[in-house]
Amino acid sequence: MDLDSDVQMEDAVELDTSLEEEEGNSSQAEFAFQTPFQPKEGPLPELSSQSINQLDEWIDHLSKCQPLSEENVRRLCKMAIDVLQFEENVQPVNVPVTICGDVHGQFHDLMELFKIGGPCPDTNYLFMGDYVDRGYYSVETVSYLVAMKVRYPNRITILRGNHESRQITQVYGFYDECLRKYGSANVWKLFTDLFDYFPITALVDNKIFCLHGGLSPMIETIDQVRELNRIQEVPHEGPMCDLLWSDPDDRGGWGISPRGAGFTFGQDISEQFNHTNGLSLIARAHQLVMEGYSWSHQESVVTIFSAPNYCYRCGNQAAIMEVNEQHQRQFLQYDPSVRPGEPTVTRKTPDYFL
Repeated sequence: MDLDSDVQMEDAVELDTSLEEEEGNSSQAEFAFQTPFQPKEGPLPELSSQSINQLDEWIDHLSKCQPLSEENVRRLCKMAIDVLQFEENVQPVNVPVTICGDVHGQFHDLMELFKIGGPCPDTNYLFMGDYVDRGYYSVETVSYLVAMKVRYPNRITILRGNHESRQITQVYGFYDECLRKYGSANVWKLFTDLFDYFPITALVDNKIFCLHGGLSPMIETIDQVRELNRIQEVPHEGPMCDLLWSDPDDRGGWGISPRGAGFTFGQDISEQFNHTNGLSLIARAHQLVMEGYSWSHQESVVTIFSAPNYCYRCGNQAAIMEVNEQHQRQFLQYDPSVRPGEPTVTRKTPDYFL
């Protein structure tokens, strides 16, 4: 299996995904523009003291890498929808903020990330998707981040990645993990229904456009992203698919993606998009980079990857990007957290990436 390039699987097992059936599959790309998602208006409802105490208990429990009960997952997902339905397709985020890439179920490394970057809510965080699959602790990882989102909604932003999908999670591990840990697919369905509500992009101080994958030939302006209907399974094609699947490339223009979804886009595309929208940077995740971060297109695009020693054998570093009030950027790189009884991996580039 190519660890660097997820492939969209169109032959995944068909399960009861009521939201997919309601939206329809025949013209999802077109439909995405026809019925834009309208976030709820007004301030977020304040948490009751009882809810705060409950969330603090769950966060403490999860911080020990212990999964919540199915009923508590159900309650958590309902609370999360109550928060996420207020968030826009292009969720505004203020500086200072620490921007993070894929974490892929590597729970102990997520805890290391918070040690390196500082605890939330003392530090503001923006995660750009891919919380589940591949790693051993997807349930605990996504539960922890969702609980933190509900507890501190103005301090942490969680975007949707291409793995926050019913179809992909059936292939790359999250579905099987839920079956193994809960004995049924109920928790998988609760989370995959929740994933539909995750914002698909964020805009940091109107200058840094953050998303999981990359640009789309159907999207020229950020306002067009606001017109998408995001409350659906990730489509196989169209603008929403592209935002979660595309990759920057050394070649100019648009290209066919080897992933089977999204596109590749060249420096001319990203520079034009940044110019049109008054941006200084596109920040994205989605690709394994051995140093944890990598610049593209003469520093108009940056890739951030926050899962060290990806799949427990790639030997890569991870990184997060701090952006301060003056828009100065600092990258913090880190290695896997030390876990007793597990072998350590030297940071050497695997031959198959050379």
